[in-house]
Amino acid sequence: MCVELLSYADLAARLAISREAARALARRRRLPRSRSGDGKALVSVDFSELRYVPRPRRGRRADPIAASMARIEAFKIEAFKAEIARLEAIAAGYRAVFERESERADRLAAELKQAAAETAAANERAARLEDEVADLRTGRRAGDSIAGQAANRLGRLAAAIVQADRAACR
Repeated sequence: MCVELLSYADLAARLAISREAARALARRRRLPRSRSGDGKALVSVDFSELRYVPRPRRGRRADPIAASMARIEAFKIEAFKAEIARLEAIAAGYRAVFERESERADRLAAELKQAAAETAAANERAARLEDEVADLRTGRRAGDSIAGQAANRLGRLAAAIVQADRAACR
């Protein structure tokens, strides 16, 4: 029968329990207590008689409302994750359409630039032909001879071709 004087912290360490559990055990077993010189409580313990086995901790009973709220929150989170995945898939589809249309717009812009250059060249040719036709009509290049009449006819024919070309371009 070996009695030891231990503080609550030492008793807790020896029994592998918390300090508060050691204090409650000393109160429950009505172990003799005293104060040390530095003011700490000391407990007289005979370990051969104590025979203490710590009980496993009992968990708190789950609050049914909190549990159902947790399930609802988990369900909401899963629903949000599914919605995010769905929206990301839609966004990926739109992104592919955007890229395809962007490439198409670039091709059309290049074609438009080329068409504008061809139109400018055609307008320049048409202006030269109109000048030549005007010269031929006024007779500046040809006299009243047969060659001049042929040149006038040729000028009228060229004017008709220019007008037909313009009508076809519109």
